[in-house]
Amino acid sequence: MNSLRMRIAALLILAIVTVVALATLTASVILRRPGPEAAINLAAQQIKLMIDIGELDRLPNTIILPIQNNAGSGIPEREMTRLLSAALVNLDISRETIVTRQSSETALVSVKLAEGRWLVVTFPSLAPPPGALSGLLAWVSLIVLGSTAISLYAAAKITKPLAVIEGAVSSIDAKGEMRAIPETGPVEVRTTAEALNRLSKSLKLAMESRMRLVAAAGHDLRTPMTRMRLRAEFLPDDTDREKWLADLEELDHIADSAISLVREEIDGVTELVDLGIMLEDIVEGLSETSLPVQLLRKENVLVRGGTISLRRSLTNLIMNAATHGGGARVSIVRAGCHAVIWIEDSGPGIPEPLLSHVFEPFFRVDAARKKTFPGAGLGMAIAKEIIERLGGVVEVQNIMPTGLKQTVKLPLHSSS
Repeated sequence: MNSLRMRIAALLILAIVTVVALATLTASVILRRPGPEAAINLAAQQIKLMIDIGELDRLPNTIILPIQNNAGSGIPEREMTRLLSAALVNLDISRETIVTRQSSETALVSVKLAEGRWLVVTFPSLAPPPGALSGLLAWVSLIVLGSTAISLYAAAKITKPLAVIEGAVSSIDAKGEMRAIPETGPVEVRTTAEALNRLSKSLKLAMESRMRLVAAAGHDLRTPMTRMRLRAEFLPDDTDREKWLADLEELDHIADSAISLVREEIDGVTELVDLGIMLEDIVEGLSETSLPVQLLRKENVLVRGGTISLRRSLTNLIMNAATHGGGARVSIVRAGCHAVIWIEDSGPGIPEPLLSHVFEPFFRVDAARKKTFPGAGLGMAIAKEIIERLGGVVEVQNIMPTGLKQTVKLPLHSSS
């Protein structure tokens, strides 16, 4: 019962049932049947009146009373007889009185008259009416069922705007766009919807600004790199010239990748990517740079995503293992509806308390690594963001006796 809808429904049900229960209790107290003493006193008064009428000689013969020669039959009720006799004595009537029960619902009162005959009348039953328990259970069940239905409907109506807001927020895409939320309903809901719509516009502008900044930086790098390339061409030493040109070529490739990645993000372009072929190409390219990388197992599986961003994320993960773990062993398999990539190394691993921080920007296991290995510490963070944007997950764990294992899961394309 953690959802707001169920909490509201439970509160309404409890309120309705409590109010009805209190109202029923109050009504039962006010309208309850008289107690045994009151019923016996009332019966005694009626019997006294009948005795007085039956013993008046001057009454016309048209008056008919329940008078017979013998007392009523049935099982004697000693306690009721004692109480009724005492009540008659209090009314100055001292007559032989017998109370007999013929059934669970019928009792007879027999009072001996002066001439020896018996006045036999029916005694009011003090037991609950037949079916009283069934009626009470039906009444309670009707209250509970009715209040449950009403409460669930009311809770659904109350929380419907919140469900719309939740759906809109969960629909935020990679470009920071969110489906517009209708600004209707109660004041609080309208205010929340207006705030979220404003937030969506601000988020979209911030994302676009970030993309334009990265694209502009990549574009602006072209001019100084072109000048540096021209100057490198005039270096007298062939070895230095080749190194400079190689570095400039790598910078140019990085700038192109940044611009292409931004365009891919803005345009939302996705395509079918064969991860097996992509990983094979990545491993081959990194091996040519003398990084110890090997592809142990390959299966051709298709996923949908941006080619550039996906290549960037997987390259970052593999390079991290190859650089910090003394070598990367890569495998890709099909597991159910996911493509699973394992990247293992034989390095020192990461202390368990720090594993949860490995995907944070600028994360370093220790300060000494920053001096030993180049990089800003953004590769893992970027890789995680790209993979999660494609609906996948990436996890890391230590392996025994030494090493780190990175696991990437991406949803397979339906045709794969």
